[in-house]
Amino acid sequence: MTRFLLAGGGTGGHVNPLLALGELLRDRKHEVIALGTKEGLESRLVPNRGFELVTIPRLPLPRRLSFGSFTYPFRLMLASAQVVKVIRTRKIDCVVGFGGYASAPAYLAAWFTRTTLVVHEANALAGFANKLGARLTKFVAVTFPNSNLEGARVTGMPIRGEIVASVSAYDQQQARIELGLDPMLPTLLVTGGSLGAKSINDSIAESLGKLNAAGIQVLHIVGDRANLEDISQAGYSRMAYCKAMDVAISASDFAVSRAGASTVSEFAATGLPALYIPYPVGNGEQRLNAASIVEAGGGLIIPDAEFNADYVSSNLIPLISNKKGLISMSKAAKSEAIIDATERLAEFVLEAMDTRARD
Repeated sequence: MTRFLLAGGGTGGHVNPLLALGELLRDRKHEVIALGTKEGLESRLVPNRGFELVTIPRLPLPRRLSFGSFTYPFRLMLASAQVVKVIRTRKIDCVVGFGGYASAPAYLAAWFTRTTLVVHEANALAGFANKLGARLTKFVAVTFPNSNLEGARVTGMPIRGEIVASVSAYDQQQARIELGLDPMLPTLLVTGGSLGAKSINDSIAESLGKLNAAGIQVLHIVGDRANLEDISQAGYSRMAYCKAMDVAISASDFAVSRAGASTVSEFAATGLPALYIPYPVGNGEQRLNAASIVEAGGGLIIPDAEFNADYVSSNLIPLISNKKGLISMSKAAKSEAIIDATERLAEFVLEAMDTRARD
């Protein structure tokens, strides 16, 4: 039995592909252990999927000169030593990292122990951890062809296979009924990703009257940290977190969302057209994540500062009301999807192990 250590976490973009690959490897009778932190999204999602989670201290990279800047290398080495112990005591055969706080120590530990290392980068622009990992291994996979990690294998974004299969098989009206929505009304899905999005939430809340008047109902996933007043209005359903995204996607005709790699990939694979509003903080990776979908005609993209109630009434409502246009956008989104990304990444991982065994 091959033993894998899958490292990553923090947000859904790091956790979701970890879980997708982990489930596929487990189905193939391999042993899978996850590495993360107690603070990240993985602390809840990984155990819920039946995986063992080993935690190490959260190590955010200091963004400015401070005492933490001087202590960071030492804390990184201590965390890496913890992972070395895990690799040796659990007899790990391969480390696969997905970025996030737990990944940099895992990459250093894999390099130190000469354990096969595979890096998967979800976003079009890699962060610190995966840039480091890409220097320590030649086995690097990416989601998007426009990645800044040159020479990497394009495998796509691993997503749970049941999402695509379920959406394909689901009856849209039945999905709406299950979510407490009107089965006959066009439905707008609004989500800010695993962290939520206050600016999107506020603009949608302000637009509910006009959306309702246009006969459009809203399924609003506000995020765990949202601080919104209670809203009681016909055609509006709100939840902090959606445990059944396949049902939510099946029920919807269009989405408004951030452009995280998981979200973009899931919407493309299921043919859900969307308006992407990239997270305004960061290095601009979300804009690039959605670029190919938008260029193909499967979505739109605007800056966060330009999304407001006026945009909803003048642009979004006419778009959602155009059924033929939505069908065309759905086909375009699907044309850019890599539906078998999880299988591609799994084969790449096994290929890496075979190559290392022959070296």
